[in-house]
Amino acid sequence: IISMILPPGLNLLRVDKDSAPLSEKFSPLADGGVLVHGGQLLYGMFSKKTVGASGGGVIHIIFNEYGWEAAVSFFNGAQRVVNYWLLHNGFSIGIGDTIPDQKTIERIEIAVRKGKEEVEQLSTSAYDNELEPLPGMNIRETFESKVSRALNNAREEAGSETEKSLKDINNAIQMARSGSKGSAINISQ
Repeated sequence: IISMILPPGLNLLRVDKDSAPLSEKFSPLADGGVLVHGGQLLYGMFSKKTVGASGGGVIHIIFNEYGWEAAVSFFNGAQRVVNYWLLHNGFSIGIGDTIPDQKTIERIEIAVRKGKEEVEQLSTSAYDNELEPLPGMNIRETFESKVSRALNNAREEAGSETEKSLKDINNAIQMARSGSKGSAINISQ
């Protein structure tokens, strides 16, 4: 359906997994990029990263190669496709999209507990004057930096555990991955 709104002859390869190993960069299952050949979407998912907001996206390529009329036509066609899909399928977030399974809850609790233990150790070492200042920082700045890092790591780990456990058809996951709203951190909260 998306291919119907792309200009004929458009060729684009966009890979959004820069840190992934080469074997995973071109994996259509993960939808980490977009491959358009001859105006046909062969694989990938149109997201905020791949469509616009940066150079090399679909809109940028269409505008540069086909002109403003083709870009306007793409915008209008995309809006029609999205409106039609929403009209017939709908899209909402329900309570079922926010409830993790028991194993995930346990993994989140472990991540949070590890973060709390690390902060407690830092507090104890600071209280006992055993905390060594980092280069260019005093003790207070070092303490704040290390505590912040420990809590951020716990939050990131909890978010990634939550995202890994939810199915791809989960509406909250779809919104976060497409770039429309939210992130892994929001989902874990």
